[in-house]
Amino acid sequence: MSILVNEDTKVLVQGITGGFGGRHAGLSLDYGTQLVAGVTPGKGGQAFEHGDHRVPVYDTVSEAVRETGATTSAIFVPPPFAADAILEAVDAGVELVVAITEGIPVMDMMRVKEYMRGSGTRLIGPNCPGIVTPGSGPDSTGGCRIGIAPGYIHKKGNVGILSRSGTLTYEAVWQVTSLGYGQSTCVGIGGDPINGTSHLDIIQLFNDDPETEAIIMIGEIGGSAEEEAAAWIKEHCNKPVAGFIAGATAPPGRRMGHAGAIVSGGQGTAEAKKAAMADAGIVVAETPSEMGKALLEAWGK
Repeated sequence: MSILVNEDTKVLVQGITGGFGGRHAGLSLDYGTQLVAGVTPGKGGQAFEHGDHRVPVYDTVSEAVRETGATTSAIFVPPPFAADAILEAVDAGVELVVAITEGIPVMDMMRVKEYMRGSGTRLIGPNCPGIVTPGSGPDSTGGCRIGIAPGYIHKKGNVGILSRSGTLTYEAVWQVTSLGYGQSTCVGIGGDPINGTSHLDIIQLFNDDPETEAIIMIGEIGGSAEEEAAAWIKEHCNKPVAGFIAGATAPPGRRMGHAGAIVSGGQGTAEAKKAAMADAGIVVAETPSEMGKALLEAWGK
């Protein structure tokens, strides 16, 4: 098993005819993802061609879903139009929307968040690297890669990884793979202040997944999501967890690379997050290079 996506997941890409969306759609096809449709308004009837693959392009998400049975959408739409793209996918009944787009206005995401209340759609992101469930093929291909993560560093296994940071996700994946273990699913939830899925949401999914034996949770300064996840882990999680918090040297009040990574009024500091995680029994790495070591310590390997 895995969480959220697997080799049977049918994916569509909103913005597949753009340079960025098209490049990563091709990489997902190379990985073995069942990419069954693209959506670009005004370009319905065309096809996205990559190697031996020919993916039909539709004008609307609802048409793509109806014709192909796609259940998951990846958003590669420019920031001014990305919120409407998410809402179109929600209206079409898409089960999972993965918003890669960075720079969506906060007010737009507030509108999206409110609109999605009570819907059957889960949103990952925005401003995230996406999600990868490694497959059982050569080099762990044949799984599901949605977004911009480098598929070749993944290996099918039993470690669940979640992170606000894309590059730290890749670092954790590579360390786990290099140690000879692999990943059940890797989820980048994004670094924006308003996102669709939290650390706690993913931790609960990993805890319920029989394939996931251990977890790496990567956070950063700003907000309280990591503390909330740690509190739940302390009371309910039955799996070993290792963690890391980025931004320990960031000056208070300074906005860093992620819009949500800002410490204000003494809240959201790295020290507070690390203390909450340690109190929950999470083995906390002091540097990114120690995430794999922390995992082995927590896991007893």
